[in-house]
Amino acid sequence: MEKVPFTKEGLAKLKQELTHLVNVERPQNIRAIAEARSHGDLSENAEYHAAKEKQSFLEGKINELTDVIAKAEVISADSHSGDRVVFGNAVLLYNLQTDEEIRYQLVGPYESDPENGRISVTSPLGQALIGKRIGDEIRVQVPRGVQEYEILEIS
Repeated sequence: MEKVPFTKEGLAKLKQELTHLVNVERPQNIRAIAEARSHGDLSENAEYHAAKEKQSFLEGKINELTDVIAKAEVISADSHSGDRVVFGNAVLLYNLQTDEEIRYQLVGPYESDPENGRISVTSPLGQALIGKRIGDEIRVQVPRGVQEYEILEIS
């Protein structure tokens, strides 16, 4: 079984999402199906079909999260020295083309949120950063072309 890396906080958030789906969303959907069913003819009942479609989506999401949580492995960056980039580290980068600094934390694929400074270790930039040191320059092929960065800080 292939493990899926998580920060402690990221796994807790995913478990919370699963609990919400099972204990809140699913029961609400079951009630919506029952309510729509009580309206009579199911073949022309848009509420019933929408609720059944939502049920299918919810069950798929619940199954996916259950599977991911079963494969989850919490990795702590605290146990690694700060001289090399590892999972969980925050990295301050200097974009050599745009003269901008940007900070990213390396997280698992299910925690990725680039707009909030969290990138997956499986992304092109995440893969390029792993194992690098302060002062190293990296080149990364991204959809906009090749980007060049210098690592300014690892925390």
